[in-house]
Amino acid sequence: MQSMTAHAVPRLRLHRKSPGLLLWLALLVVVIAAAATFISIELWPTWPTRTVALGAPTIPVTVAGVLFNVPPAAIRAAVQRQPGAHERLDLVFPWHPPAPPAPKGATAASVVAVEKETLPAAVAEDRLFVTIAGLGPLLAPAQRLRTVYPRYFETKATAGPDGLAVLPFRPGTPYEGEDLIYFAEKPETFFARCTRAVRTVPGTCINERLIDAAEITLRFPRLWLQDWRSLTSGFDRLIGQLHPEAG
Repeated sequence: MQSMTAHAVPRLRLHRKSPGLLLWLALLVVVIAAAATFISIELWPTWPTRTVALGAPTIPVTVAGVLFNVPPAAIRAAVQRQPGAHERLDLVFPWHPPAPPAPKGATAASVVAVEKETLPAAVAEDRLFVTIAGLGPLLAPAQRLRTVYPRYFETKATAGPDGLAVLPFRPGTPYEGEDLIYFAEKPETFFARCTRAVRTVPGTCINERLIDAAEITLRFPRLWLQDWRSLTSGFDRLIGQLHPEAG
């Protein structure tokens, strides 16, 4: 029985064919590796090698599928000064705190080139910082105003400048140390979340707008709210320049 079992197993044939099988396997591995390398080279994202000149006209940029016409000089990061699709845009504009109302027909402030990621506090006092990014899973700003913020208010609203109301957020909440400031008669017309001044650090505010799936966040000093109506008009004009269809 043992001799029959030994003769029944074709050991010699396997040993004769094994070099050929190994050779074909090796060739197959080489072909697969070469194909994978070619595909990765063709599809791998490349770092931009050219940037748009700061003095160039506006460039078309899409964020979350929304088209914007952006002056390259307003884009803070050099790597973002490229036309096409972006996950987010970080912009900065020179902005004078609104004292008297802006004259009728006035245009938004001209742009300025800013290379640094951060600016000194003394310079930031006359700068408007704008971020454009996809809204993603977050609620729209108007929905946050109605359903999220009221959960965290501390007391009743107090009167602010020129028809504004000020509502502080409770300590221990995600918005601790901030106030919700809004137009008392019609909150959705204008509202902003603002930090309070601490020693020598002035308070800052963010006003959020939504265009389809793109959220526009405007950051500015809290002192600018003294003439919030002119400020809001300036914001509207600026967004109308960046996204003409918004007008």
